[in-house]
Amino acid sequence: MPHSNAKPGPCFWRDANLPHIEARAVGDGRKLGYARHSHETFSIGVIRDGHTNYLNQSSRQLVGPGAVVLMNPGDVHACNPVGDETWSYRMLYVDRGWLAGLQREWGFSANTDFRPYAATMSTAPALYAGFNHFYELLTAGGSDHLLRQCAAVSFFEQVQSGLDPAAIVEREANRKLERAADYINDNCAAALRLEDICAAAGLSPSYLIRAFRKRYGMTPHAYLLNRRIQLARGLLKEGRAIAEVALETGFVDQAHFQRIFKQLLAATPGQYLR
Repeated sequence: MPHSNAKPGPCFWRDANLPHIEARAVGDGRKLGYARHSHETFSIGVIRDGHTNYLNQSSRQLVGPGAVVLMNPGDVHACNPVGDETWSYRMLYVDRGWLAGLQREWGFSANTDFRPYAATMSTAPALYAGFNHFYELLTAGGSDHLLRQCAAVSFFEQVQSGLDPAAIVEREANRKLERAADYINDNCAAALRLEDICAAAGLSPSYLIRAFRKRYGMTPHAYLLNRRIQLARGLLKEGRAIAEVALETGFVDQAHFQRIFKQLLAATPGQYLR
């Protein structure tokens, strides 16, 4: 049944006592559209009503109610509504370092970094129900802090055990392309030039643009804009003013910042602050 009591626009939940998890809900996303983007966090969500065209890296699929979608940090993805259906969904954005710590405790990661999942979607009813149970507990006004902490560990243990451990893979990446991405990440607020990125990576411009798009699913410029928005997101969470954040993250003006922010997050900076 449609979840008619959900608010139509994007709603965000954050708690200083649980800084490693951020929640988002959209009651009706028919008018929302996402450009290809990625997050620094691990992202997991559920489709509650309607259908969406779900793109994750090279995978495309139509998903509907009952689906659980997963995006590893850095995975280029997009979800957009189908037709004029009511499109309702919930998302969790999880700090990769915190989740990597749990993976090590469970024996799935011997090193210090997060190990990405090969699965991009699940239709397991137990995982869908577990997500919604945890989400409702997380966002309930009267929930006890310790209860939320315990529920977080239990839910992500369910995520880990609900997916085939053999499907957890370490990705072999071209080190030169990683150096290009690292250079963009480290200098994203600056006015970067293609020759600077090429010099940092040791690659020619033509090869960089072609291989970067293949590796990350977007051009270096799109990657830069995405990285600026992720930086801006963190500054807004600190309560910084929108105009100040726009300038600090390398945008020429507030209007450009607002437009790119909405393209990538389907919400305005003002909605995100609220």
